[in-house]
Amino acid sequence: MTNCVSILGSTGSIGRQSLEVIAALGISVGALTANRSVSLLEEQARRFRPKLVVATDEAAYLDLKGRLTDTNIRVATGMEGLMEAAVLPEADTVLTAVVGVVGLRPTLAAVEAGKRIALANKETLVCGGKLVMDNADRFGAQIVPVDSEHSAIFQCLQGCADRGAIKRLILTASGGPFFGRTRAELEGVKAAQALKHPNWSMGAKITIDSATLMNKGLEFIEAMHLYRMPPEKISIVVHRQSIIHSLVEYCDNAVLAQLGAPDMRLPIQYAFTWPERMPGPIEPLDLLTCGELGFAAPDLTTFPCLALAMEAARTGGTATAVLNGANEVAVEKYLQGEIGFYDIPRLVERALATVPVVQAPLLEDILAADRAARETVMR
Repeated sequence: MTNCVSILGSTGSIGRQSLEVIAALGISVGALTANRSVSLLEEQARRFRPKLVVATDEAAYLDLKGRLTDTNIRVATGMEGLMEAAVLPEADTVLTAVVGVVGLRPTLAAVEAGKRIALANKETLVCGGKLVMDNADRFGAQIVPVDSEHSAIFQCLQGCADRGAIKRLILTASGGPFFGRTRAELEGVKAAQALKHPNWSMGAKITIDSATLMNKGLEFIEAMHLYRMPPEKISIVVHRQSIIHSLVEYCDNAVLAQLGAPDMRLPIQYAFTWPERMPGPIEPLDLLTCGELGFAAPDLTTFPCLALAMEAARTGGTATAVLNGANEVAVEKYLQGEIGFYDIPRLVERALATVPVVQAPLLEDILAADRAARETVMR
């Protein structure tokens, strides 16, 4: 059970919901970090009274520091501030909810400090999965997933002492806002349409990734590292209702599933309370009103980002860092209206074909691959 949390990315969707859970459970807050959301960060700091608050943007830091002069809260900035928040002695748990590869270094620092990592930053394992998991073993850090799909698998595995008994991990995908549409219908689709997710309230980048199914590809890569599973033992099914969050199939063909309302506060809370369970702010699931539950195969032709991610996972090494870096830049360009929907997979594919892959990479190899992928997309 968590006693004190450092939240990396407290003003984003996951960060805000995590603070709701923290307030309900009576957990203390050691550190809060954000990039530029000064007003919200100030509000959170005054309510939860952490020891440290970090605004990574320099201008936001100066503004926030001026606003909090009447408190004893220390204010820091930059990557140095993020790293300090990640290893804060008072915090036994670090929630990594920043978006992008920026989360890799502070997560590694928290792992090396032996913290519990409530992991909501996909890019950490997508880019540096083997490095992170090997270090977690070395330093005795616990990595508990916050993504609803990985939390579901984590919960379904709690009674599994022998990982050799696992036949298959089955990740569920909502299908995003464009399920059932053809490639021709999506050629000119705008970001405003892609941001209308049918089930979940998420940040812009993750919502676009859901629309392209890249999000599910990133989760496929995460699953390989979190559960030490080869790609052939991981499957993806589209489940539009987002009630079954993922499943585990065992060697005797029994299948265990975790069900719940589409509410991120449930996996957030479990990451804080594991291995215990406690009452919290989440509404119960009503099986009589949640509707019929259906499944479909993902369409890899209409949504090529998923196929690209699965191929990068099979290649291994820095291929997944290239995939992620290219996708981050391409999604930002799409959100800004600079490129079209299918330019995202086109640019990712170009980066994968251009940037050399390093197997068994060190941290500097991962970061170099990420930079090279971004430069390729920018060109």
